[in-house]
Amino acid sequence: MAPGVHAYLQPPGGWCLNNAGIVVSGGESALVDTVATESRARHLRTTALALNAAAPRAVVNTHFHGDHAFGNHLFPEALVIGHERTRTEMIAAGLHLTGLWPDVDWGAIELAPPQLTFTDRLTLHVGAIRAELEHIGPAHTSNDTAVWLPEHKVLFTGDLVMNGVTPFCLMGSINGSLAALQRLRAFGATTIVPGHGPLCGPEVLDQVEGYLRLVQQLAAQGHRAGLTPAETARGAALGPYAQLLDSERLVPNLHRAFAELDGVGESDPLPGPVMQTALGEMIDHHGALPCCLA
Repeated sequence: MAPGVHAYLQPPGGWCLNNAGIVVSGGESALVDTVATESRARHLRTTALALNAAAPRAVVNTHFHGDHAFGNHLFPEALVIGHERTRTEMIAAGLHLTGLWPDVDWGAIELAPPQLTFTDRLTLHVGAIRAELEHIGPAHTSNDTAVWLPEHKVLFTGDLVMNGVTPFCLMGSINGSLAALQRLRAFGATTIVPGHGPLCGPEVLDQVEGYLRLVQQLAAQGHRAGLTPAETARGAALGPYAQLLDSERLVPNLHRAFAELDGVGESDPLPGPVMQTALGEMIDHHGALPCCLA
């Protein structure tokens, strides 16, 4: 994307097919996120070593989800960096993600949470490249980190932004995600590496915002009518967003939007049973367990 700045893409970008970044300068390298399975992480490592003979000395996790972090342990030379809640929530979640799709060949995954944590901002220097890490959220989760390369105007968003893929806010906030988009716009990026889906420019922020506004509209209508989130989803027309991958995420997104209408704050997580209900209703809405190609 720019001298020494590489995007590692895993199309088409659906469940657990995330993107990562490889930054190389002055004989040093660093990663933005890893990947979900052992075999994919080994491929990421091979790719990084082809770009720079020395192994990456840092891995930045944009949030705690396993598809962005399960490969951390295959970069033992690297210092793993993340928001302080990325560490605590990664430890709390453990390898739970692997149980959602038992047929995926996860390989010998070991949890490697961040060793260096921050609260608001942190600057990482990779050779001559300056990477500014900023906590933004709650949005996709409570602990999202954007990685901004100001000299190159490249922004790694993690799952704050997905391109051509349905946003997922069950563990974060719909209202918080909309606020996060305004903060992302303020960077002035010309190139965005989304957490899932193809490379894009700042126009993707309009797509994500439009979808989230529609979720809020549907939630308000369903809430007034006395419907549940699942009932609201069954009758919903998604319009231009119907073609986004993983459209079944509408159900958990509506659960979060309903909760916020009921006064749940942006920083307040939903209770575990509510999350389990939302995920179960998502599977029912989809008619089967969503496809994971990891």
